Amino acid sequence: MPKPSLDRRGFLKRGGAASLGALAAPWAMNLAALADAAAAEATDDYKAVVCVFLQGGNDHGNTLIPVDDAGHAVYARLRGGLALPRAQLGASTLLSPVTSAGLQGRQLALAPSLSGLQGLFNTERRLAALLNIGPLRQPTTLAQFRSRSVALPRKLFSHNDQQSVWQSFEPEGSTVGWGGRLADQGLALNATAALTCVNLSGNAVFGAGERAGQFMVNPLGPERVQALDAASFLGSAACVDAFRKLVRTDDPSVHRVAKEHSLIMRRAMDVNALLLEQLAAVTSPPARGPTGNPLADQLRTAVRIMAAHRQLGAAGAGGLKRQVFFVQMGGFDLHDNLLSQHPVLLQRLADALVQLDDDLGQLGMRKQVTAFTASDFGRTLSSNGDGSDHGWGGHHFVLGGAVQGGRFFGTWPDVTDFDAGEHNIGQGRLLPTLAVDHLSDALARWMGVTDPQALAALAPNLRNFPGASPLAGLF
Repeated sequence: MPKPSLDRRGFLKRGGAASLGALAAPWAMNLAALADAAAAEATDDYKAVVCVFLQGGNDHGNTLIPVDDAGHAVYARLRGGLALPRAQLGASTLLSPVTSAGLQGRQLALAPSLSGLQGLFNTERRLAALLNIGPLRQPTTLAQFRSRSVALPRKLFSHNDQQSVWQSFEPEGSTVGWGGRLADQGLALNATAALTCVNLSGNAVFGAGERAGQFMVNPLGPERVQALDAASFLGSAACVDAFRKLVRTDDPSVHRVAKEHSLIMRRAMDVNALLLEQLAAVTSPPARGPTGNPLADQLRTAVRIMAAHRQLGAAGAGGLKRQVFFVQMGGFDLHDNLLSQHPVLLQRLADALVQLDDDLGQLGMRKQVTAFTASDFGRTLSSNGDGSDHGWGGHHFVLGGAVQGGRFFGTWPDVTDFDAGEHNIGQGRLLPTLAVDHLSDALARWMGVTDPQALAALAPNLRNFPGASPLAGLF
């Protein structure tokens, strides 16, 4: 573990991550980002990426399900009591892709609880599926995995580590995520740099950049700083004034650590006040209280911030052109009670994504926003009796008006029995064939990142994958 540093740079970075928001200084921008800023200066080419993280490891086996005779037979044999009968996978769940490339003859259906997404895939063509994606450091065969003859992701099957690997390519302890690196590239485009990366779900490495920090926002929207309310001090305005002076101190006798902390607090409070002011004017989508669907609440707040992107600039300096959002829903670590709990979670996911699409449609911003799901890892296809255990690869979704939807990207995994098939490392754990790097690279290019060094940092393992990216046609 790195030794803590109390120098100015180190304090700013650590303090910013822990505070209301880490505020990147406008001078901390690379030349490539400045060039992108100049190119986009005269246009409202706003774009945002939203990471929808399914914490705990989503059971992909009951998310996308083969319904053809041969495919469902293998699925039923592997899943045992977890298998969904074909009778439950009716017309409202069947997926009709634009092309069957990569499906290996399979016909797929959504889990019944995800049927609300069917129209986005089949008709609207704004939803695509990523087959068997997961962290990879290079193309890996089953023989290479078994012999450990190639570099593998570190600490496979560990929740905390694999959450971090998905979000940053490194295990727990990593301090920079690829969402944050993407936000780094957008700083020069944004008048209020602190709102380049917004986290609506608490601490996560995904949105932490080298320069960009995560601005933490309550799932239901920003809240007023209680210390600025006299009621917090039993009605004493003097106490409020004292707090303001403490935060805004320029006293040269104050220790530099305290001064840096005050600086971070002051910037965070200023941005929070700006956000409160501008969101108060947003009527579509409307603000609301808790709905019982925490993911939908987070996404509604994210869209309201997107709706105000033109106004979220300092003193009329211009708005925001690039943003990265992180939202999260827990509960997916279903070693037991999978059949009763997993459908509830998937229903909330579907409802939240449909709401996101609807809200963006009302704003005319569908083509400007791309959301994707991610998770710690996939799970075993074989049952442990009442649930599934930790795996590796899994299936995920990408949603947005710019997405070439109605398609499956990647290859349906070859798993023919409990320990058979080219993509089965045991118990139906999938050896990924799509790398997370493919996704980070595709999203970065869609966001307009062109600098080779920046792209290499956003997808550090991609150099090990020869040829065209399998996600080259995602947008």
